[in-house]
Amino acid sequence: MTRTALVLGGGGVAGIAWQTGVLHGLAESGVDVTASAWSDMLLGTSAGAAVAAQVTSGASLSELYSRQVDTKKQIDEPRPDVSIETLNELLERAAERAAGDRQEFARIIGQAARAATTPPESVRRAVIAERLPSHEWPDRDLRLVAVDAESGRHRVLNRDSGVRIVDAVAASCAIPGMWPPVTIGVHRYVDGGVRSSENADLAVGFAKVLVVQVGVFDAGQDPLEVERDQLVGRGSDVLILRPDEDSVAAIGPDPTDPSVRAAAAEAGDRQGLAIAGEVDRFKRG
Repeated sequence: MTRTALVLGGGGVAGIAWQTGVLHGLAESGVDVTASAWSDMLLGTSAGAAVAAQVTSGASLSELYSRQVDTKKQIDEPRPDVSIETLNELLERAAERAAGDRQEFARIIGQAARAATTPPESVRRAVIAERLPSHEWPDRDLRLVAVDAESGRHRVLNRDSGVRIVDAVAASCAIPGMWPPVTIGVHRYVDGGVRSSENADLAVGFAKVLVVQVGVFDAGQDPLEVERDQLVGRGSDVLILRPDEDSVAAIGPDPTDPSVRAAAAEAGDRQGLAIAGEVDRFKRG
């Protein structure tokens, strides 16, 4: 039997909305990639961690989609005090200092995150808890990626990790400098996107890997392309779904802006409807 992984990448609250829309549109076309019959494993990073936890919670995609497009159902997502420009500057400085060393880059970012002034962990955790329809790990192979803020090493959290799912999602979504690192045991964790926005290389061993990528990079500069090559080199068939032109416009320049959720979800839904045939052929091929 062909084993398939669904990889959901980072992208802020706009990315949560867009990915939810794409998954909803696919399902409406008869291609429910979140179903256990389709995906043997779900790997989520940052925004993708929230979506992966939501779609395996027992809530329907229709309900999850409604929570993005219906203002009466949208949860209160506070906008961070730190701008996306400040975050990007932090990442650029860390990249220069790390000189290509991925773990050193994550360690530098983690150090900055621990020193940053952010809302309390309890306040941020309450927001994450409200995002999730269920606070129990599903009976599915769900894996969420976070990064140790001190060492820079990544950690894949699942139902066997001894970590509550709310804390696992909060850790994976802890954007450095914007939201507080999440304390789990004696460690503090930051956003899994510090390692990679998608961490698709962690899906090694699956025959087919469907990646939903929110961020759009210039050709030749996309880390996901390296991860795809690694997977293909190990025998995986990989399909990457990226926002189309309308979705890019709906998401806008700041994916942490909650005001774009409805537009991003609706654009994602339209895109999901349009690409369902391609995704179905990928699975069957």
